[in-house]
Amino acid sequence: MLVQAFFWWLALVLLGSALGVITSRNPVFSALYLVLAFVTSAMLWMLLEAEFLAIVLVLVYVGAVMVLFLFVIMMLDVNLDTVKEGFVRFAPVGALVAIVMVAELVTVFWVRSAGLPMLENPPPHPADYSNTEALGAVLYTEHVYAFELAAFILLLAIIAAIVLTMRKRPGLKTQNISAQVAVRRQDRVRLVSMDAEKD
Repeated sequence: MLVQAFFWWLALVLLGSALGVITSRNPVFSALYLVLAFVTSAMLWMLLEAEFLAIVLVLVYVGAVMVLFLFVIMMLDVNLDTVKEGFVRFAPVGALVAIVMVAELVTVFWVRSAGLPMLENPPPHPADYSNTEALGAVLYTEHVYAFELAAFILLLAIIAAIVLTMRKRPGLKTQNISAQVAVRRQDRVRLVSMDAEKD
């Protein structure tokens, strides 16, 4: 009964954070809600004894999303003074998200350390069970075609992103390497002979 209560609490937090991502008009708030959604999903994976998936979700998705968010901020040339002024305004939401994530971590690890039963399906695994090995075995046997299709789609997305970046646009300044190599001194430098000036 206690584990089900933890599950429903995590599910409500996940649903609320997902709604916050799509309803918030502030991109900083949306990113914080997204981080909370990822961490909450990782806690649900922990309750299912899928530790590898939980760690990968936190390390890959949370790290990638935050790095991407900072990259976009730098690309948009945001005024640093404006960002520093808004830090105090964003601090309460960031603190609230951090408190909820810490509470989720403490809850899940307390359930594991207290020896309470996990969710009814699947049953607890023996001590020598490796979910990473089980995931690899299922991924490369039963779902190998779906795995290859996902890899092909990701490769196609990378190629499409490169093509969109390298497309010709009017007014775009590009380098002409051959023209730079073929530059002569006479074309760029002009020596002028002047008489010395005296006061």
